[in-house]
Amino acid sequence: MCKKKNKTILPLTFLSKSDGNKNIISKDLLLSLYEDMLLGRTFEDMCAQMYYRGKMFGFVHLYNGQEAVSTGIIKLLKNEDYVCSTYRDHVHALSKGVEPKHIMSELFGKETGCSKGRGGSMHIFSSQHNFLGGFAFIGEGIPVAIGSAFQSVYRKQIFNDLQDLNVTVCFFGDGTTNNGQFFECLNMAVLWKLPILFVVENNQWAIGMAHHRSTSSPEIHKKAQVFGLPGFEVDGMDVLAVRQVAEQAISRARLGHGPTLIEALTYRFRGHSLADPDELRSRKEKDAWLVRDPIKNIKQYIIELSIADVSVLKDIEIKVKKDVENSVNFALSSPEPDIKELKKYLFVED
Repeated sequence: MCKKKNKTILPLTFLSKSDGNKNIISKDLLLSLYEDMLLGRTFEDMCAQMYYRGKMFGFVHLYNGQEAVSTGIIKLLKNEDYVCSTYRDHVHALSKGVEPKHIMSELFGKETGCSKGRGGSMHIFSSQHNFLGGFAFIGEGIPVAIGSAFQSVYRKQIFNDLQDLNVTVCFFGDGTTNNGQFFECLNMAVLWKLPILFVVENNQWAIGMAHHRSTSSPEIHKKAQVFGLPGFEVDGMDVLAVRQVAEQAISRARLGHGPTLIEALTYRFRGHSLADPDELRSRKEKDAWLVRDPIKNIKQYIIELSIADVSVLKDIEIKVKKDVENSVNFALSSPEPDIKELKKYLFVED
């Protein structure tokens, strides 16, 4: 079990109906979490197929293995809340509600993509869903997320907005936490009590550099102490544990009590990108994490506690597979951007 200060974060096996736990997750919610995680995994697997068939180009970084973090946090947000991602952004966008067909179309470079085919894999963006984009370089999104959180406070204090504060969730990897933007923005967020969650998806590797070899302080959540904000470590392979920590952090932010740093311990099942042969990580290490697959674990949890019948889960799996296949068909049939509009989105139009 992971610990946050004096409180214990409960793994899946501790959240059964017989425990009398006040935070019992309903059947419908559990199934929706399972579906969202499965959608992310299935979508990414399809991306790998399409990439190797030459349907998408450039660098494509997949999210396999980390689904519990995206689902556990983003599914707690309101539509008005913001998410700022990284170059591993497809699944974050899916969890935020961007339709699979518009993401797949973007990956194919088509006009119907969520960034009109101009962004590609590392630059998924949707203003409709307050999804602030993926970023090709590490740390780029953190200052953007700070701006998003600041405008929420500004609206309330200057424009007397009566609505609750909108929360911003900023995702980044362990490699980013040794960069200047990380420390500068943590400091600013505390000074201004910004409604933001800094979520470190610690998948143990920054491209080919093992996390424990690249930092003098491997426990990233403890870096929060320097700036005076709460810092929690959570099992990033356990969607309910992630959700439990995120729920408290989001509530804290929305009430105006400031930022939280969450370090989710997770693992990417594929190489850094689809161009990475993934020869630096040992088979023993990979196997140790594969047995903790967050999707298989929540499925087993649902079955063992008789929360839902196997046939119900099968129906979800069929639905997800169909949705992803439809997204490919939509992308294949969509038009290419018009070469005459090459510069259309470079400048603001009058």
